[in-house]
Amino acid sequence: MTSAIPEAPALSGWTHVYSGKVRDLYIPSPSSAANDGPFAGREDVVLVVASDRISAFDHVLTSEIPDKGRILTGLSLWWFEQLNVPNHLVATTVEDGVPAEVAGRGMVCKKLEMFPIECISRGYLTGSGLVEYRASQTVCSLPLPAGLSDGSRLEEAIFTPSAKAEVGEHDENITFETMVDTVGSSSAEALRTLTLEIYSRAEEIARERGIILADTKVEFGTDPATGIITLGDEVLTPDSSRFWDAELWAPGQAQPSFDKQYVRDWLASPESGWDRASDTPPPALPADVVERTRARYVQAFERLTGATFV
Repeated sequence: MTSAIPEAPALSGWTHVYSGKVRDLYIPSPSSAANDGPFAGREDVVLVVASDRISAFDHVLTSEIPDKGRILTGLSLWWFEQLNVPNHLVATTVEDGVPAEVAGRGMVCKKLEMFPIECISRGYLTGSGLVEYRASQTVCSLPLPAGLSDGSRLEEAIFTPSAKAEVGEHDENITFETMVDTVGSSSAEALRTLTLEIYSRAEEIARERGIILADTKVEFGTDPATGIITLGDEVLTPDSSRFWDAELWAPGQAQPSFDKQYVRDWLASPESGWDRASDTPPPALPADVVERTRARYVQAFERLTGATFV
């Protein structure tokens, strides 16, 4: 059960319609004398704003990670440029219509008809895949060779979809056959192909920068105007992917990662005093955990893009 999500900020010319764990969504307000911006009254776009909120163990924490929204948005925009895949971007700068209050962390995007599927590609064995493998030597019912351990590289990347869950609930790993039943054979095949192509391209780019892309989650929707399957949401950020330092990679143990590892480790430690099995929300994070988590996000951005985060 997720903790309460803070109220989204009011933005002139935009109406708040939904908040997820770490993102707020807005639609353009009706056109009027007070709202004559480039998107006023349009029904085909949505403003996606990445907050500095952080979630762990299905809770939204009361502590925030400074600049997290800008870091992840900047990284997503960089990745969109690297991928030869249709995406949902319409405007990404204040000059093009993003509200100044959310500059750097807001994106005006096409309103897609989203597939109810989390499209996941795994090139390494870890996380929930490792748990299933240890029980049955499969991941999402796909058989894998014997003898693999935490962090093992797979001979070929695999596609392991999951069904989207409501905020605060766990996504459910499903088989490809179940996905076909949900979205149809043609769409399922296209989503699998696109996901594996994105992983392959991104894994190569990351490896050139000394980073292992262990797995990634992407989301797609259909563009109502064209019928084309389009990449949406965030892409290849530390919140949607596992990035490991290639120099420190050592199969057989948990790998240091460029994400909220410090947060999870602290919450699970006796120092936090929090019982994960209870209904009580997690405590606020100590300043050093916040600082180290921010540093990992910044490091991921800078090592991947080659740019300095400012």
